[in-house]
Amino acid sequence: MTRHSNREKAMFVTYQNQLFNRPVEDLIRDTFSEEEEADEYIMQVVHQAADNTERYHGYIDEVLEGWTFDRLGYIEQAILLNGCAEFDLKQESMQVIIDEYVRLAKTYCDGDSYKLINGVLDKI
Repeated sequence: MTRHSNREKAMFVTYQNQLFNRPVEDLIRDTFSEEEEADEYIMQVVHQAADNTERYHGYIDEVLEGWTFDRLGYIEQAILLNGCAEFDLKQESMQVIIDEYVRLAKTYCDGDSYKLINGVLDKI
């Protein structure tokens, strides 16, 4: 499984955690099948995002102009939380992280949401 595919599944785990507040380990088990090789780094991203949601929420609120984190859709929230988690882990370049999450936003979010994702991640 590619790292992009793992990021995609990680986005769904974070999304479900935001929406349903279920334990991350349960969501990982439900999302990643036993046959799939889950990327250990991406598992760190998911845990980092869940453990630091409030802190990242604050960063994102500071960057958003005339908007708040709570007003974003859950998919946008998940993308931004995972992006912040990857920035914290410092294992990938900022440009790779931004490109990956913009790509996910183009696939899963409404119209121009990818521009918001790009702008927020670029400023954080």
